[in-house]
This record gives sequence, structure tokens and C-alpha cells, in this order.
Amino acid sequence: MAHVMSQQDTRRTRLVVLDRDGVINRDSTEFVKSPKEWIPLEGSLDAIASLTRSGFTVAVASNQSGVGRGLLDRRALHAIHRKMRRCVKQAGGLIDRIVYCPHLPNVGCHCRKPAPGLLERLGRLYQLSLRGVPVVGDSLRDVEAARAVGARPILVLTGNGAATREKICSRHCNIETYENLLAAAEALVSGQAGCGRDEA
Repeated sequence: MAHVMSQQDTRRTRLVVLDRDGVINRDSTEFVKSPKEWIPLEGSLDAIASLTRSGFTVAVASNQSGVGRGLLDRRALHAIHRKMRRCVKQAGGLIDRIVYCPHLPNVGCHCRKPAPGLLERLGRLYQLSLRGVPVVGDSLRDVEAARAVGARPILVLTGNGAATREKICSRHCNIETYENLLAAAEALVSGQAGCGRDEA
């Protein structure tokens, strides 16, 4: 079962969904296991603040198999998310909801990306169709989960993004791509269609 942490119960419809590790904060092959290890990427907090000011509702959908691996418990994960929200708030932004999958990759759950469960959960929570909703990630699983629900996949080149672009070019050459979350946010705020756009 996917888990959700809600900041408020507003029901706005200009939704944008962000992956966490490699998009908002530095990724780690050792997993982010504590608030101290959660380090925002340059420009990511300003990006979320810009989206918030422009009327977007920002949600996060994240695989967190470190919980299933026993590397951290839910209390530590929630502490990490409290720090993330606090840093975003200090920058002038808001993360409205966080949904995450704690399961191991081999469990076969419906919530771990590339499965669409996390995004479907957000669709139910906000009572809206996800068709065309921007979903920003750095990995193939983010792109595939977005495509599975008819959302608008956006790849950023931070985290695993550069390697992902090379991996998927043969199948998704027109994937909308930006250097980082700040560049993606600027495009969304300005209303650029972005089909096939590449700012790398």
C-alpha cells in the first residue's frame, strides 16, 4: 500500500508531480537515510517556490525502498520530509502532498514506479484526471509511470537524468527535457508546451 503525507486539504487543479531524489535533492547510492543526508539540489527550492507562486499545487511521488530494506524507518523518512517541507517553505514554496512506496523492487506492488499506483493515488486525492499533468523525474521509471496514466513526462538531467536520456533515446527521443528542476519550473510557469524540448 502506498503511503501519503498531506500538508493541507485544498483541491486546486493545476497539479505538478515531482520525484524526490535526484530532482529536488541529491541522490545517493547509499540512500538518503536521515534529515542530515537530505541536501537540496541547487535551484530546486526556488523552483518549487516559483511553481507555488504561479498557482501550481506541488506534490511529490517517490520510491523509498530504503524503508523496505531496513535502512531507515518511517519515523526517519517522515523527519526527512519535514525537513524538505521546511526548506521549501523557507524559500516561499509549498509541497502539498507526499506519496511514497516503501516496498522492495521485487515485491510486485502496484505503487512502486514504474507502476502507476502513486500517481493514481494522487489523482484520487485531488479528484482529477492526470492526463497532461506534468510529472518531473530523473529516471526511466518516472517517465513510464507518467505515460501509464496519460500524464506529461518531463525529464531533468540532474540525478540519473543524463544517463536516463541516453538509455531511452531510442524509444522516447522527443521526451521533454530540461537541465534541472528550476529550468523545468520556468517552462511550466511560462506556459511553454515543451513537446520534445531539450535545454541540455
